[in-house]
Amino acid sequence: MSGFSFEKLGQDGKARTGVIHTTRGDIHTPAFMPVGTAATVKAMMPESVAATGADILLGNTYHLMLRPTAERIDALGGLHKFMNWDKPILTDSGGFQVMSLAGLRKLTEKGVTFKSHIDGSRHELTPERSMEIQRLLGSDIVMCFDECPALPADRDTIAKSMRMSMRWAQRSRDAFGDRPGHALFGIQQGGLEQDFREESAEALKEIGFDGYAVGGLAVGEGQENMFGCLDFAPDMLPEDKPRYLMGVGKPDDIVGAVARGIDMMDCVLPSRSGRTGQAFTRFGVVNIKNARHQDDPRPLDENCSCPACSNYSRAYLHHVYRSQEMISGMLLTWHNLHYYQELMQGMRDAIAAGTFEAFQKDFHETRAHGDIERL
Repeated sequence: MSGFSFEKLGQDGKARTGVIHTTRGDIHTPAFMPVGTAATVKAMMPESVAATGADILLGNTYHLMLRPTAERIDALGGLHKFMNWDKPILTDSGGFQVMSLAGLRKLTEKGVTFKSHIDGSRHELTPERSMEIQRLLGSDIVMCFDECPALPADRDTIAKSMRMSMRWAQRSRDAFGDRPGHALFGIQQGGLEQDFREESAEALKEIGFDGYAVGGLAVGEGQENMFGCLDFAPDMLPEDKPRYLMGVGKPDDIVGAVARGIDMMDCVLPSRSGRTGQAFTRFGVVNIKNARHQDDPRPLDENCSCPACSNYSRAYLHHVYRSQEMISGMLLTWHNLHYYQELMQGMRDAIAAGTFEAFQKDFHETRAHGDIERL
């Protein structure tokens, strides 16, 4: 499509590196997308998010349709202008949040009716309405409307859900229409069942999309089952289009997903963890709330160049967290997003150099060491 393309620059095993070209800038893959649920990455300024190395953000259809409404955002110039982010934005379809957050929901072939978790008002979300909301928001990458059943589920439930999602994918494609400069991604479903994943992939390829997501994972099935599914699911999707794993994840989830052929990921984890006193480092997760840090003058990670590590001690970060100061969430979120983007850059470099296996080995060995010794 005009203004959107995927260029693969290198491959090492199944791991790929490349560039997604959009009218708002390039997205270097593998890419991690920080989550800006309500038109903001919590505790971060947009320019700070960009400074961590993020090429793209994720916005949330469900939350924005309820507040402040897609129509209001459109009248104010679109989501990019509204939130002061001039790079690409991907919006999810709203389906997952309807299933997980909304009250008194009713699912039919047409779509989903539900009560808002904010004020109890009634709404209807269909493939057509989801496409309309995402058009009003002005997102660069639009996701099909789908249903995501919680796992574990029986085969009949998974099959019924997947086939309805494929019918909704066709309706999403039809409603999206021809929008040069904007891309539409289809979402593969099928739980952990290889035959259903294959059926879903074939249906999506028949419809034709600008990119393809692996949906329905990271919903409680555990890493071993998720990796088991990723051993075959991405291979079923077109080689020449971006592959997006939705809602993942922890650093070791991300490395494992890239090793299995995934190009894009998103997760609230780095920002949510930052607000709850958890910092991701090369040596694993540091809980800054622990008393061991209260007299420690050292940074979180002496090799990290983020503001939290460059300018503040563990003792200070412990103090502001314990004091419930806003700067705590700001500094730890910046650090976490910086760490995630450095991880992505490290993988891109290793794939391009053909050293991804060595990168993975070093990644896991360094994390296994654990945090630095306490003073």
